Amino acid sequence: MKTDIAEFLFGKAPKAGLPDRVTEAIARQQRQSEKLIGWVQLLLMVIFASLYTITPKTAMNQGFHPVPWALALYFVFTLTRLGLSWRMALADWFLTLSVIADIGLLMVLIWSFHIQYMQPASFYLKAPTMMYVFIFIALRALRFDPRYILLAGGTAALGWLALVFYVIWSEGGQSMITRNYVTYLTSNSILIGAEIDKIIAILMVSGILAIAVLRAQRSFQRAVSDEIAARDLSRFVSREVAARITHADQQIRAGDGESVHATVMFTDIEGFSTLSETLTPQELARMLNDYFAATNAVIEQYGGVINQFEGDAMLITFNAVTPDPDHARKAVLTALGIQKTCRETVFCHGGYLKTRCGINTGNVVVGAIGSQDRLTFTVHGDTVNIAARLEQMNKQFGTFVLTTGETLQACGETPPFESHPRGDVTVRGRSTPTAIFSIEEIGKVTP
Repeated sequence: MKTDIAEFLFGKAPKAGLPDRVTEAIARQQRQSEKLIGWVQLLLMVIFASLYTITPKTAMNQGFHPVPWALALYFVFTLTRLGLSWRMALADWFLTLSVIADIGLLMVLIWSFHIQYMQPASFYLKAPTMMYVFIFIALRALRFDPRYILLAGGTAALGWLALVFYVIWSEGGQSMITRNYVTYLTSNSILIGAEIDKIIAILMVSGILAIAVLRAQRSFQRAVSDEIAARDLSRFVSREVAARITHADQQIRAGDGESVHATVMFTDIEGFSTLSETLTPQELARMLNDYFAATNAVIEQYGGVINQFEGDAMLITFNAVTPDPDHARKAVLTALGIQKTCRETVFCHGGYLKTRCGINTGNVVVGAIGSQDRLTFTVHGDTVNIAARLEQMNKQFGTFVLTTGETLQACGETPPFESHPRGDVTVRGRSTPTAIFSIEEIGKVTP
């Protein structure tokens, strides 16, 4: 029951033990908030000074004027605090003293009015400057930490209570107290109920703001955690797939998918199994990382999306996750770009790699498959199966890029590459023959 009430008031608490990187991200945001608070405080000081300067000075004490001194002290304090916030992360004890100093200096400024204008102490209780108390309390809401809001509100309430007691003490006890509201407004008498109302208002505003900030703090922590989780997710799947998953209007479930006209490409390193036998696991992992980094640059250049890694193989799609009307041509150029990169790159084992590619264009289903708790976001369908078979058939023809007539047709009449027919082949698993073509760079001799 208590948990339900607390969650209703303060919002759902984030999971215990936030990762260090999440905590650090929140701390960075809090440091930025402290800089903003410093600038706002400086603006308030300028407003105080400007109002004091332009306000007519009538019936003022001709001797000591405390207001300019209080403003000067607050100006020095504000500049010091602002400078420190840009140089370092302010410690909790310093922030605590800062909040107390903010409210304390404001109370001293209000208290000095009766001296400045040669009036009884009760004069300052009616100063409109008291409204700035709420600005200082609200200012702490810029930082997602309700402790400082409550501290500011509590300090302000105690400060105002001290000002009320000072009036009663300095004016001879009960002589200045009235119960007549008109007398209170038109004289220097004080109305205890009015001062209690001010203190209650200070405490209520502080409490409400603290609850609001605590709810926002918890939402912020969950949002930062989710953002970092999404960023981490994009390292294991493509950015496009991660964005599609995290920005979906509804939670993606197994079987959810849509049919799109896209181009699919499978790649595989020639002789990878033999090569694996000659390398240590560390060398093999390093070689694959270098290989994937080099080929990924080409894939991203032409707008491809790597949907899946499997050993040394990749499943790459064009126009399946992100729209691209020129998907077929870009897929073929990606395959040729991978060939060029592999010819020009010496990998960590001191040799070159050759990559076989199979490309097909047609309707595919893009979506999630798997169980309720374990999903894979990928593409599937007959178009995908043919592309996978073509990649394997490169061994049969001694080629490195094979594609279908559907892909060539989608590339347009004058594609920037050469194609050579390899006949109609009945791909394993299908009964209908498929016209296939090998792809080469323009001017390259075909085997």
